[in-house]
Amino acid sequence: MTALIVNNLVKRYGDFTAVSDLSFEVPKGSIYGFLGPNGAGKTTTIRMILDIVKPSSGEITILGASTAMDVRNRIGYLPEEKGLYKKMKAWAVIAYFARLKGMNSNTAKSRAYELLERYGLGDFANAKVETLSKGMAQKVQVLASIAHNPDFVILDEPFSGLDPSNQQVMEQVISDLNSDGTTIIFSTHIMSHAERICDRILLIASAKKVFDGTVQQAKDLLPPRVRVSGDFSAEQLCVLPSVNSCYLDEDELLSVDIADGCSPQRLMSECFTAQLSLESFEFRQPDLHDVFLHLVGEEAKVATLR
Repeated sequence: MTALIVNNLVKRYGDFTAVSDLSFEVPKGSIYGFLGPNGAGKTTTIRMILDIVKPSSGEITILGASTAMDVRNRIGYLPEEKGLYKKMKAWAVIAYFARLKGMNSNTAKSRAYELLERYGLGDFANAKVETLSKGMAQKVQVLASIAHNPDFVILDEPFSGLDPSNQQVMEQVISDLNSDGTTIIFSTHIMSHAERICDRILLIASAKKVFDGTVQQAKDLLPPRVRVSGDFSAEQLCVLPSVNSCYLDEDELLSVDIADGCSPQRLMSECFTAQLSLESFEFRQPDLHDVFLHLVGEEAKVATLR
């Protein structure tokens, strides 16, 4: 029931370590997110999984094989560096890649037209790639990577450069694949996509694993965020039993870290008991953006998160 097993993976380029002692497993049929800032090691890891780049040490088992080359016709791959044959028609590009994976010509052509129609490009099937918008061309390349009905799909930064509408289409493509039982890995530095569609996530920073688990397990690492305002000082708020610490945030509101075992409801009750004059009291559960900032720290400040 495991589609991918990675054990103690290391990749060095001279004195530079691109991936450091990375281990994880991807359950069969899951949507698994590779998260992290740019330069964290996500693409290098993907290239080692696909046997494009050889690891310095470590072991990889994919779909039961010791190398992706032995099961390459069962794998779909969208590289980070996008590129298509500009003079070819959209349907022909998709059919061409399907044929490379063993599909016969007639089936490949039929599959190309089917995918283009399903994802809003039916009217552009006979358009040359060079006439398509950037978003359309990227969708064509995504469809080319899945046209042969792979068991395992790896998408490297599939949302990069897409407008919000095409990002929704990309999420739908991933969801549809998963509904058919396909195992999917996609890398991204945009936390909101992973939060909506992933079953599990792997967070990498500075070449190392910093988290591996479900989205909910990641959120559970942080308490709810509470923000308050009113006619009182931070010192008055910080002495309450439910408050671990508090600070003035970017909106000039007091942001509160709640003590372990306490709740926002208890904090509100303590504010009333202490006769603190509240003007506002809001709280929300942490999202992956918050977890990312918490776990990655300074490196997160230079990442494009949303």
